[in-house]
Amino acid sequence: MDDETMIVRRRGAMKGGASPGRSRGRLADEVYDTLLGQLMSLRIEPGSRVTIDVLARELGVSQTPIRDALNRMEAEGLVVRVPHAGYRIPPQITRQRFEDMLELRLLLEPAAARRSAERASLQQVAGLRRMLEEMAELEGGNGIMAYGAFGLRDAAFHDLVALSAENQVIREALARLHTHVHLFRLLHDTQVTHLAMAEHEEVVAAIAARDPDAAAYAMRRHILLSGERFRRLFDEVKGSDGMTVKA
Repeated sequence: MDDETMIVRRRGAMKGGASPGRSRGRLADEVYDTLLGQLMSLRIEPGSRVTIDVLARELGVSQTPIRDALNRMEAEGLVVRVPHAGYRIPPQITRQRFEDMLELRLLLEPAAARRSAERASLQQVAGLRRMLEEMAELEGGNGIMAYGAFGLRDAAFHDLVALSAENQVIREALARLHTHVHLFRLLHDTQVTHLAMAEHEEVVAAIAARDPDAAAYAMRRHILLSGERFRRLFDEVKGSDGMTVKA
């Protein structure tokens, strides 16, 4: 299965235990996606502790895929290993980290959208549209898990744009940021999903029209508007208690 098919087909939540025919790697991927969804939805809270045996019981799988998924998340900085005590979820990102990520995204993602408008195959454009349809089904959904599932697809949408740009270095750099994990952990607000959907549609329309300038502009506008939405959260926290969000 190629990268694009994996992006479009993988789902962000497990439903029940492992089937006998499911491979260890596939199961570890599903556990990884599930834990990402729980991080984004704040079902697993910043600063909390998680252990392999507890997660294995909750998800109905053996400890092996849990361990594989947590090892991957540790390598990516999404969890921290605590000697003899399992893993800890890092606190929220700082305001400075947020601004640094935003600056890098503004350098990379409009360029990726521009190249996508020039290089995306018809299959990739169709994949972007299917991704929007999946996100529309989750938009405004009830519960924090629906919000987390939307965040996973939001991340997959941006990854698919980078993939269709045919620049692996840009794609890898954006993946290492884990922007959507950190942003969706900051707040649970369905208004964010509604506004993001309209902006994503503008990006896809420009890519489908093979208009590089419009695609780059739409992506830059989306990132700037998204930045303003999340930046207000830091301002509100600072205004309420004189403290910025800590990391």
